[in-house]
Amino acid sequence: MTDAADHRPARPSWADRFSRLIPPFDEGPVPPPPTTLWRFFAWCLRGSFPVLLVASVVSVLAGSAEVVSAMLLGTVIDAASASGPDALWSEHTLLFAAIAVFLIVLRPLTFGASALFQSVVIGPSLNVLVLSRLHRWTLGQDITFFDNDFAGRIAQKQMQAGRAVTESTVEFINTIVFALSSVIATLILVVAVDWRVGLALGLWFVGYLLYIRRYLPRIRKQAEGRAAARAVVTGQVVDTITNMRTVKLFAHAEAEDEAAIRAMARYRDTTLDYGTISTSFRYGLMVIAGILPVLMVGLTLHFWTQGTATAGDIAATGTVALRIAQMTGWVSFALMGLYANVGEVEDGMNTLAHNHSLVDAPDAVPLRSAEGIRFEHVHFTYGRQGEEDEGGGLHDLELLIAPREKIGLVGASGAGKSTLVALLLRLYDVERGRITVGGQDIRHITQESLRKAVGMVTQETAMFNRSARDNIRYGRPDATDEEVVAAAKAARAHDFILTLEDFKGRTGYDAHLGERGVKLSGGQRQRIALARAMLKDAPILVLDEATSALDSEVEAEIQAALEEAMVGKTVIAIAHRLSTIASMDRIVVMDAGTIVEEGTHEALLARGGLYARYWNRQSGGFLTMEAEAAE
Repeated sequence: MTDAADHRPARPSWADRFSRLIPPFDEGPVPPPPTTLWRFFAWCLRGSFPVLLVASVVSVLAGSAEVVSAMLLGTVIDAASASGPDALWSEHTLLFAAIAVFLIVLRPLTFGASALFQSVVIGPSLNVLVLSRLHRWTLGQDITFFDNDFAGRIAQKQMQAGRAVTESTVEFINTIVFALSSVIATLILVVAVDWRVGLALGLWFVGYLLYIRRYLPRIRKQAEGRAAARAVVTGQVVDTITNMRTVKLFAHAEAEDEAAIRAMARYRDTTLDYGTISTSFRYGLMVIAGILPVLMVGLTLHFWTQGTATAGDIAATGTVALRIAQMTGWVSFALMGLYANVGEVEDGMNTLAHNHSLVDAPDAVPLRSAEGIRFEHVHFTYGRQGEEDEGGGLHDLELLIAPREKIGLVGASGAGKSTLVALLLRLYDVERGRITVGGQDIRHITQESLRKAVGMVTQETAMFNRSARDNIRYGRPDATDEEVVAAAKAARAHDFILTLEDFKGRTGYDAHLGERGVKLSGGQRQRIALARAMLKDAPILVLDEATSALDSEVEAEIQAALEEAMVGKTVIAIAHRLSTIASMDRIVVMDAGTIVEEGTHEALLARGGLYARYWNRQSGGFLTMEAEAAE
């Protein structure tokens, strides 16, 4: 089945050529975004300023063309008054021909060029450029950044900031620059009639600017609050939908609805505040706009009675005065939108423009070898400064894992097993001590090369709402279809994948798995995750409860596949089901962030310590950690 995008009408080649004037995607590393508003705007627009300058010049020409049109109208009236009906055409043929060329050819060209820059050159490419730049920066944030926020809220901020920067830029060029050039051209025109009319226009414009200066900062502040409240609504709704299975199981639909209603009520209040101030702003602006034609036309009529202005001057002055008065409403609406967008950019900046807290060191190099892992006096407490007995983290941990050694990690919940793995993957930095892989300190290894050397299967398997093939190929993007199928067969996933069908009718390896793989059972998700890890074929393999969601029969099949996958690899396996790690080269027992025992399965049983008590407390092959922890 093809997507609707495949049936879109052919785009003219000239549109493609103009659309590439601003490169839509950022290439190379993205510098840190500034945390002050106008520098943040400059960061977003970096690389597009030459095109924006040309677009501004075109907008100036379009704005000036409006005033020239009014001036030409006055010229026609003066010519008609001076020549009379009989000689009008014969005396002014070239004048009227030039006016026709201007109105039919030149004026449409300037407005067409302005529309081209707005809708083809700037709008589509600039939005994508800013969004891609923000997205790439966000991807580089450490895992804590995402743990501390709603996924939906972060996505909303990216989309909001990208759209608002683009709309602010387009509105500034096509409204503010256009209107300012129209006012300046009008000022030149009326000064030619009488300098006192120009002075009146200048004084009106100053009053107009002062009025705007008073209101727009308040509009910007209200817009920022509205954007923040809208993002909270998005985050709340996405959080509920993401966990809809849990909502249904616990019958909490009413509670979730109330939480969403509270967020929506706050959003409604902020929107009402914004609407109130924008209404009063626009009303006052219309009053100011009404003063302009009365002032300019009245003065020109006065000078006409004194013989210092012509009928054409009255027509030209009246036309541009009415045009500017009408434009005032359009400009006021655009300015409200502009300042609202600026407020939304500022709100997005406050969320997204944070420096990366976990970055590659300046001297970081790719991992040279994965031969051996060492934890040297590692201390980590997730940033807590309290005593070690607060629980969680690692405390002066020493562990050496030989090349191609297979170790099992055992311990009660909170003993530090998952923390050890997270530190090895450098999802966090150690607070004291160091971790080496192949003799290299992981803080001086590029994060990408380190994580490419580790294949991992977790209890909470991560699935994308993409095809089964794409989810498996995530382990090695350049793998062939045959290699994907081979990995699926090794993980005992091939047979059930062939039975898949999604709501669009895609089947087998083409079927999409739903958000977070919700269309699969826990065992099916783990088998696809195993296939992904097998396809990656990394030298270090981490298994974090990798078979916890499998029934005994499938687990026996997977265990055989895992034994094949572990050949020649360094393996770290975390398991509560001790039977799955009993055959490991060494078992490491952890408690309260330290290693309390280590040895083979037989040696630890003979020792009669904590591992032996765990083993004796198993029921049906599972470790009852909670009972042991309670003791």
